[in-house]
Amino acid sequence: MKLPTWLYADHSVQDLSGREAFLSNEDLKPVEPARRLWGPWNFVAFWLADSININTWMIISGMIIGGLTWWEAWLCTWIGYTFSAVFICLSGRIGATYHISFPIVSRSSFGLFGSLWPVFNRSFMACVWYGVQAWLGGKCIVLIFRCICLSYETLPNTLPASFGTNTRDFIGFIVFWTLSLIAIWFPVQKIRILFTVKSIVVPIAALTFFIWSLVKAKGLGPVIHQPGTLTGSAHGWAWMSGIMSCVSNFVTLIVNNPDYTRFATRPSAVILPQLLTIPIGFSVTCFIGIIVGSSSKVIFGEPIWNPLDLLGKFLDSEPTGGTRAGVFFIALAFALAQLGVNIAANSVSAGSDLTAILPKFLNIRRSGYICAVVGLIICPWNLLSNSSTFTTYLSAYSTFLSSVLGVMITDYYIVRKGYLKVKDLYSGSKEDAYYFTYGINWRAYIAYIVGILINIFGFADAVGIYSLIAARNMYHLNFYLGFIVSSLLYYGLCKLSPIPACGTEWPSEVIDKDEKDDNIIVLKVVPLDKEDQSTYVNIQDQETLDKVCRL
Repeated sequence: MKLPTWLYADHSVQDLSGREAFLSNEDLKPVEPARRLWGPWNFVAFWLADSININTWMIISGMIIGGLTWWEAWLCTWIGYTFSAVFICLSGRIGATYHISFPIVSRSSFGLFGSLWPVFNRSFMACVWYGVQAWLGGKCIVLIFRCICLSYETLPNTLPASFGTNTRDFIGFIVFWTLSLIAIWFPVQKIRILFTVKSIVVPIAALTFFIWSLVKAKGLGPVIHQPGTLTGSAHGWAWMSGIMSCVSNFVTLIVNNPDYTRFATRPSAVILPQLLTIPIGFSVTCFIGIIVGSSSKVIFGEPIWNPLDLLGKFLDSEPTGGTRAGVFFIALAFALAQLGVNIAANSVSAGSDLTAILPKFLNIRRSGYICAVVGLIICPWNLLSNSSTFTTYLSAYSTFLSSVLGVMITDYYIVRKGYLKVKDLYSGSKEDAYYFTYGINWRAYIAYIVGILINIFGFADAVGIYSLIAARNMYHLNFYLGFIVSSLLYYGLCKLSPIPACGTEWPSEVIDKDEKDDNIIVLKVVPLDKEDQSTYVNIQDQETLDKVCRL
C-alpha cells in the first residue's frame, strides 16, 4: 500500500526502499555550496550568544560554595572552557571539511548501523535538555509578566498538587515553549540571524545587570574577599571538579558541533572563532555571575546566585517604574538567551539525530518539533524538583558522550588521517568502507564500552550505590578518562585489526568525473590539506582511474 505523499520528509526518496531510504535524505546529505553561509563572524556571534545563559551564569557558584576562592573558581572556568574549545574545534572541523552532520560522521567510526545507538542516545538527552531549558525560559516569561502586572505573582493556582508546579509558572513555560516553535521552523543555515541578534542584545543586558548590582551594593561585595576553605588533596580535587563541571556543561555541544560547522564557508572559519570566543565569552559570563552574586549578599543579606531569583527580589523590594522597566529588559534578554541555547544545543541536534534514525519520514524541522513535544511531556519541572539528583545524572551523561567522542576523534584524525569516503557514508553496500561487520564497527563498540566502564564505580559513588574515595576522585576526571581510554583502545584495536579507507595513498576526494573523449577522463580533485583549491587531473589509463575511484 502506497503511503500519502505528505508523510515523506523528502519526496526524492519516497520510492526508495531498503538501505538507500534508510541512509539518506536532503537534510542528511553533504551541504551544497549555496547553503554554506556561516563565515567566521557567524561563529563568533554564535558562541557569544550561547555563552550568556542561566546555566553558565550559575556554574561558578557551586565551586565557591564548595570551598574555592572566587579567583580560583574563575581560573577553573578559563581552563575548563579552553579545553572545551579545543574539543569543539576537533569535532567541528570534520563537519566543516566534508559538510556533514554528527550522525553521518559517526557512521565512519561506528558503522552505518552501529551509529544508531550514539545518535539515539544523543537525541534522547537533547529532548530532555530541551524541556529543562524551556522551563528556565518560562521563568523568564514569568518575570516579564510580573513587570507588566505586579499581581501576576499572586495568580491563584488551579493545578492539583500532584502536577508538580503552579498555574503561574506553568503559563510562563507554555508561552515560552509555544514561541520557541517559531524558531524551529527556520532552516539551520538561516537561524544564524537569531544568534547575531542575541549576541548584541544579551551582552548589553548582562552588562546592565552587572552595573545595576554594583550600584545597589556600592561595591563588589564580600565574596570577592572570601578566603578558601579547603586544604591539601581536597583543594586539588576541588579544582579538578570545577574544571570538569565546565566541560560536562559543554559536552553535548562538543559532540553535535558538526551539525553547525557543516554550513561553514570553509574549514578555517571554524577554528580561531571558536577557539578564542568560547573561553572568553563563557569565562566573562562566569565573572559577571560572581560579581552579581557577591553584590546580592550586600543588598539582601545572602548571596543569590540564580539571576532570575535576584531579579525577582529586585521587583519585590522596589516595584517602581524604573525597576520594572529594568527587570523587563533583562528578563526579555535572558528569555532570548534561553531560546538561542535551546535551539543551538538541543533542537537542531535532536533534529539532526532523529532524522538519521528515520530519514524517509523525518527531517530536521519535523524532528525539532518532536523534540519540543517530548520536552513538554517529560514535565521538566519534576526533573528539577530534585536538582542535585538531576545534576548527578547529567554529569554521568558526559561519560557516555566522552567515549563516543574519543572513538570519533581518534578514528578521523589518527586512524583515517583526515580522509572519509563520503559516498560510502550513504551506501548500504556490504562492499563499501563503512559497512564493517553487519553494519557495525565492533572495535568502536569495545572502546566505547570500556571508556564507560572506567567510570562506573565513580558513578555508583555519586548516586550513593557504592562508596570508595578513589572512585570518587577518579569521577572528577570522568570526561577525560572516558575520552583517553576509548581513544587508546580504539587505536590499538585498529592496529590489530585494520579498517578500510584510511587515506594512506591518495589524500583527496573525487568530486566529479567527466568523460572528454574515449581515452582521457578529467577528474576534479580537492586536496584535503589545501582549502579552496582544486586541481583537474587527466587520467589516461584505466588502472589509475580504478585506483582513484576506489578512494
